[in-house]
Amino acid sequence: MKTMKKLSTLVIFLFLVSCGTTKMKETNTADVQPVSEAVKISLVDSEEIAEANKEETLTENRVMAAIPNFSTSEGIGEIMNFLASDELQGRDSGSEGIAKAADYIAEIFEVNGIKPYFENFRDTLSNFNQPAYNMVGMIEGTHPELKKEFVILGAHYDHIGRIAAKNGDAIANGANDNASGTTTVLELARYFGKAKANKRSIIFALFSAEEQGLLGSKHLAKKLKASGLNLYAMLNFEMVGVPLQNKDYLMYLTGFNLSNLASVSNSYTEKNVAGFLPKAKEFNLFNRSDNAPFHEIYKVPSHTYSTFDFTNFDHYHQVGDEADLMDFDHMANIVNVLIPVMEGIIDSPEQEIRYN
Repeated sequence: MKTMKKLSTLVIFLFLVSCGTTKMKETNTADVQPVSEAVKISLVDSEEIAEANKEETLTENRVMAAIPNFSTSEGIGEIMNFLASDELQGRDSGSEGIAKAADYIAEIFEVNGIKPYFENFRDTLSNFNQPAYNMVGMIEGTHPELKKEFVILGAHYDHIGRIAAKNGDAIANGANDNASGTTTVLELARYFGKAKANKRSIIFALFSAEEQGLLGSKHLAKKLKASGLNLYAMLNFEMVGVPLQNKDYLMYLTGFNLSNLASVSNSYTEKNVAGFLPKAKEFNLFNRSDNAPFHEIYKVPSHTYSTFDFTNFDHYHQVGDEADLMDFDHMANIVNVLIPVMEGIIDSPEQEIRYN
């Protein structure tokens, strides 16, 4: 643990001695000096013991949730196959299909202990001419001060619905765009909902009307800013359903040079998780996804992680964007690699992500 290093070690030692655990018996005690009760009391008061025990419990919860690898290809496939199914008719904003997706998202939130950020999970858009809503859940942080800061994990769950038919198929299912990012956020929500150890508060935001001009994220960014929410960072996930080819990093970041998010992300894992894709800069992808309104309105680090590089997927906004073309093993790996990255960012004592 990063805090209370010596104190936590002492408390754990005392706890193990009192419990007579077999692990303590296996420890080499040759260099361990006896600790008198007077020294114990002088070094550690009751409040510090309680706090240390609380921290250890949180760590235990986190470890239990993370082992074995949390996300699986089967779990990913279950979510993806529903969100990108013909039943949802391409999840066009304001449609019956996206309403079914919203119900499904709400159920996943509820089952995993995610609470509505507003009165309920559905936050109706104020800037769209049909009934449409973002899905917004949260987990409050555990730290008395850090919980006042928020990290948003987001993705858009809408797509473009029905389009001109090709070979008899008129449904643009939007598996990669962006059931894949939605699934990533839902899996992270499931993890943090089980671990219940995040020090900062987390908002899980799934946006509608992204395909209409980032309307869902624009609505939410303005609404949260007006309410005075203290936003630390917005981390967005877009088109992560197929792996990059011939790259030495797992994902790329839009707006790579704007902040140190890539180096921070890579510091929490042995993998090179975040890299620079020249085409992302060339096509101005930083301003074309749901991170952009938070960057504009909040002026805080706001980036998108993606694996679509214009060469590894040929069905953008086409009827061929189907779930059976997605690599579920790759997607599960992304979630499992991201878990320690997201935890590190959310739990860091300082706001380590900074714009350059």
